[in-house]
Amino acid sequence: MFGMIVSIISGVLMSLQGVFNTQVTKQTSIWVSASFVQATALIVCLAAWLITERDSSFSGLFQVRPWYMLLGGVMGAFITYTVIFGMEKLGPAKAVLFIIAAQLIAAYLVELFGWFGSKKAGFDWMKLVGVIIFIAGIVLFKWKELFKNV
Repeated sequence: MFGMIVSIISGVLMSLQGVFNTQVTKQTSIWVSASFVQATALIVCLAAWLITERDSSFSGLFQVRPWYMLLGGVMGAFITYTVIFGMEKLGPAKAVLFIIAAQLIAAYLVELFGWFGSKKAGFDWMKLVGVIIFIAGIVLFKWKELFKNV
């Protein structure tokens, strides 16, 4: 239950962050905004580390295998950029619809095939039906735009 609550908070924060970052971008630029987001995230993470995990060190990062697992920060920079860009072009609701759809499909594939060290899950028709219903919801949400010339 706690995992669900934290995940809901994460979703709300991601949506709000995208809106905030888009507004900052309008007054600066997309890379200035993304840089500020990443820099402030670094400061918050370092402060949290100093407060909560003083016994751990950064030396463990040099032991991480495979090395490409360390690319999360690089992905984070492009996530920030693409969220800002998507929200600016589509608006928050539409952008988040596509973002969540892509997250759901990608996460299901990672889980289904056990990619990147995740626990492999068997195929489940109900999950596939859920993805199809979610995509159908996106079509309904954008129905007028998709079929305005038909």
